[in-house]
Amino acid sequence: MRANGLQPYAYTWNRTHTASQLQDLYRELENGEERIEDKDNVSVAGRVMARRAFGKLTFLTLKDETSSIQLYCEKNILSSDKYSQLKGFLDVGDFIGAFGTIKRTDKGELSVKIKGFSILTKSLLPLPDKWHGLSDIEKRYRQRYLDMIMSVEVANVFRTRSQILSHLRMVVEKKGFIEVETPVLQGAAGGADARPFITHHNALHRDLYLRIATELHLKRMVVGGFEKVYEIGRIFRNEGISTRHNPEFTSIEIYEAYADYTDMMNLAEELITSCAIACKNSEEIRYQGTDLSLKRPWRRATMLELVRECTGLDFTAMNLESAKEAAISLLSGDDNQQKLSNKLYSCSSIGQVLNEVFEAHVEKTLIQPTFVTDYPVEVSPLAKPHRSLDGYTERFELFIYGREIANAFSELTDPVDQRTRLELQVKAHAEGAAASAGKVNTEIEDEDVYPVELDEDFLTALEYGMPPTAGMGIGIDRLVMLLTDSASIRDVIAFPVLKTP
Repeated sequence: MRANGLQPYAYTWNRTHTASQLQDLYRELENGEERIEDKDNVSVAGRVMARRAFGKLTFLTLKDETSSIQLYCEKNILSSDKYSQLKGFLDVGDFIGAFGTIKRTDKGELSVKIKGFSILTKSLLPLPDKWHGLSDIEKRYRQRYLDMIMSVEVANVFRTRSQILSHLRMVVEKKGFIEVETPVLQGAAGGADARPFITHHNALHRDLYLRIATELHLKRMVVGGFEKVYEIGRIFRNEGISTRHNPEFTSIEIYEAYADYTDMMNLAEELITSCAIACKNSEEIRYQGTDLSLKRPWRRATMLELVRECTGLDFTAMNLESAKEAAISLLSGDDNQQKLSNKLYSCSSIGQVLNEVFEAHVEKTLIQPTFVTDYPVEVSPLAKPHRSLDGYTERFELFIYGREIANAFSELTDPVDQRTRLELQVKAHAEGAAASAGKVNTEIEDEDVYPVELDEDFLTALEYGMPPTAGMGIGIDRLVMLLTDSASIRDVIAFPVLKTP
């Protein structure tokens, strides 16, 4: 191309219409009809997705972000130079700009009858076969740009994701919440119980953590006088990969002063239902072949009630040993029986046993939207003690299709209680690390062993006083999965983390 005086990588193109604008503007045009008035001279740009030649006629399918339109290329209309370029240089995959008038073919295809064109970007690699697309799942994730080019459905997933994020922002900001930003690099990884990624700051000569939650800094904002705050942010956890887990993911965390966890249940219902209406125009959705109803109100039940309902076990009438025995008796025939047994043997309280039973046997049964409330204090170090149930907290998790979508608390505001709980968490992790290093207890899973540091500055902030506050986190990726009928979290993250090829 350069040898023939052509520029294979243009700087700009003056486009007058997108493909969808033309499809809408000329939808009444009859088959065989052509428009040649000045106002019907249009300019379009996009990627060539197909070409078909019939003697002196060549048809190109041009795709832009909005839709596709046909380019009608007639040898007698194009200059000899342009026609030579069309035959000799233009390939499927190239970006071109074209101008001409509007015509609907006898077969009903709206077309731009081009008078001229320019190659804007020369593609050096061929696109995948249009009939088979990208059949290699790993390649789809690794080269997502090709996946988006070849599949309208894939591209629409990410448009829906953007729509969901915009809608969430709109709803919470109408309620008076303001968006804030908190650090990704943190001196102590807090706000969740998860293995962090560790990096090193050369100038400061110190290790730092990628955040595992935005919670503790958002609470600092509440201490500082911001009564309604939220953050949509990327979270990083150095843990396993599955259809529901990715090492980096997105959440929205919301905090409201003078509210409690029941207020957050109401907000969760509103946010998720309104997202469904915005994206699908319905409160009734279908996910992986299962019909789900998002009509409010959603079921609310305590963890104790759901465990009793699912397994027949009443943990309020047991001591620790009988609770372990009862829980282990449920594992017969379970594929993960040994691993679950080890975890149950290492439990030091009935609350921990209850939580293990819930995760193993109850979660997967919660298909329709269900708020699971009142978690044991042992597994909820940041939640306020329940005002009427000793040993439990004012916490809920929202489950849909057996998956956790949201987690919320009446936030713990007592700095003395908070310090005690976090110190116990640090101690438990230190004991686990020592046991693993010394092989004292082979029941300890190495994947659960990692250092946890006390966030002294967060505790100092609480000592200055935080008003009664409710907080909630919603997993954006799982919400997008739900509303796009995507089976894997990697289907809704544009560029997911993968193994080195």
